[in-house]
Amino acid sequence: MKRLGRFLIASLVLSALAAPAAAQDKPAALISPEQLARIRAGNDECFACHSPAGITHPTKPDLDLKRLRGLLRDADAFYGSDHQRLSCTKCHNEGYDEHPHAADAREMTSTCADCHDKTASAVGKQFDQSVHARNLADTFTCTTCHDPHLMRLAAKLADPHKIVAQDNRVCLGCHDSDETFAKFAPEKKTRPLIDEIHDWLPNARAHWQAVRCVECHTPAVATNEPISHQILDKNKAEKKCVSCHSADSSLKTRLYRHLVSEEHQRLGFANSVILANSYVVGATRHVLIDTLLMIAFGAMLVGLLAHGIGRIVARLRQRKNNER
Repeated sequence: MKRLGRFLIASLVLSALAAPAAAQDKPAALISPEQLARIRAGNDECFACHSPAGITHPTKPDLDLKRLRGLLRDADAFYGSDHQRLSCTKCHNEGYDEHPHAADAREMTSTCADCHDKTASAVGKQFDQSVHARNLADTFTCTTCHDPHLMRLAAKLADPHKIVAQDNRVCLGCHDSDETFAKFAPEKKTRPLIDEIHDWLPNARAHWQAVRCVECHTPAVATNEPISHQILDKNKAEKKCVSCHSADSSLKTRLYRHLVSEEHQRLGFANSVILANSYVVGATRHVLIDTLLMIAFGAMLVGLLAHGIGRIVARLRQRKNNER
């Protein structure tokens, strides 16, 4: 229970690993333009201190600038996140009205379960089976991966390249950084090098720019289910290339699930989403090659047609000559 409690305290906002799901479990009330303006005006008071400008031009006397440097936020990034319509005080409530804030204000910050109770419960069970829970239960929380001030649900990002960039920035930010990795696993003297761990994977770095780590490091799920938070270790992760590189690619229910659904509704089929974004064995799509092949195919048809017409004309002439 202690582990789950720590897990829920963190901000389970936008799982970059999540599939189409509501950003919040509780229905969000409609916000009028006037209300939104008031919310942003209140948030601007927070950003006045918690931004680079708050360091260079402090708005309040006696600010602990050294501590404040570790609590800065990007207002533009926040207003691009899924929490953009929320007031800062929605989560940072008790203890934050006074300046400096109460020493125990962070402990009174709202939990993820206050809004995401159903999701938090389901994710908590998955997380307990994760390699992260097994090795880092005391230090790993939702906000370790999901920064509530930045991230968006994959369904809202829609563009696969943006989804990959957001989600892999989380994974590689730790597993490809000695400094960050040491914060979570100080007992390990050296960080396992991900290039060596993935030496079986051709062009591993290119893969990480095109697909998410979770495509291979989570159990398979149905299209209508969220991507699991049960992160698998290297011994259980997917290593079969055909899992993705096939006509029935698992990417249909993972990275491209949102586009597949949209295209299926619009056109009635989904293969073009896979073909246009990844290499599929036996069905590679390339605009130039497709054009050249169509030209070659058209030329072949013209040639066959001309040949057939030529033979017909030749037979007719021969028949006329024989009748004379």
